[in-house]
Amino acid sequence: MMLLFAAAITIPLGLDLYLPAPDDNPLTASRIELGRRLYFDRRLSRDGSVSCASCHDKTHAFSDGRQVAVGVFGRTGKRNSPVLINRGYGRLFFWDGRVATLEEQVLKPIEDPNEMDLPIAEAAVRVSLAPGEISRALASFVRSILSGDSAFDRYINGDRTALTPEQQVGLQLFRGKANCTACHVGPNFTDESLHNTGVAWHDGHFSDAGAGQGNFKTPTLREIARTAPYVHDGSLATLEEVIRYYDRGGNQSPGLDAEIRPLRLTSVEKRALIAFLRSLNGTSLEPGE
Repeated sequence: MMLLFAAAITIPLGLDLYLPAPDDNPLTASRIELGRRLYFDRRLSRDGSVSCASCHDKTHAFSDGRQVAVGVFGRTGKRNSPVLINRGYGRLFFWDGRVATLEEQVLKPIEDPNEMDLPIAEAAVRVSLAPGEISRALASFVRSILSGDSAFDRYINGDRTALTPEQQVGLQLFRGKANCTACHVGPNFTDESLHNTGVAWHDGHFSDAGAGQGNFKTPTLREIARTAPYVHDGSLATLEEVIRYYDRGGNQSPGLDAEIRPLRLTSVEKRALIAFLRSLNGTSLEPGE
């Protein structure tokens, strides 16, 4: 398990985990449990048809397997549901990084007309909780959604048999020729920054401006093999498509990140890189069920 930061808490799984939390929302088992109940509570949507779990399903590593999110009355957004794995360690939230805390992030989908479409004040009445309590509880629950103990983790912790020879080659490519670590760095495999990778550039314009000029937040690669489809609009259906996209140097667009360039990977190297990415599947924890 990847353990970082301070603030220890024993959660219902009987594990002592170290998670970051703001001073005004310290982690407690009771608050995590309240957040879990709210996470599955369809009363937080206008028509009672969806909950947070509708777009962030544990069976999909807390994504939903669809190209873009589907909310109340069958309304669709324009972005793929991001995974919630290890978001307690995040510094930016949403694909465009528009909020900086989980406490703020967890309320936005409730009010979004294409997601749950319910004013927070009305949601608070429905569940008999103050808006601040909803925010703190949901944020606490999301902090408790963790993934670690992957084959990669075991390998870097000294078990040299945890990765296959092909995966070890893939790791070398990931750190070297494939240049993945330009953005996917650290224990969570994300720099928590915004980049223009060209994905949003189509027919001479940005189909989605992201944070301004087609730039979007680097997603974690934890559980990546379980969270297809990929990128902000879900337009890349498989890991093979993702590797092909970056291998050819992406879509040439204004402001394209300098690190996006043709990689010229061989077919053997592409397979090894994908094999390594699959080694980032680990043990997912979601306490309180």
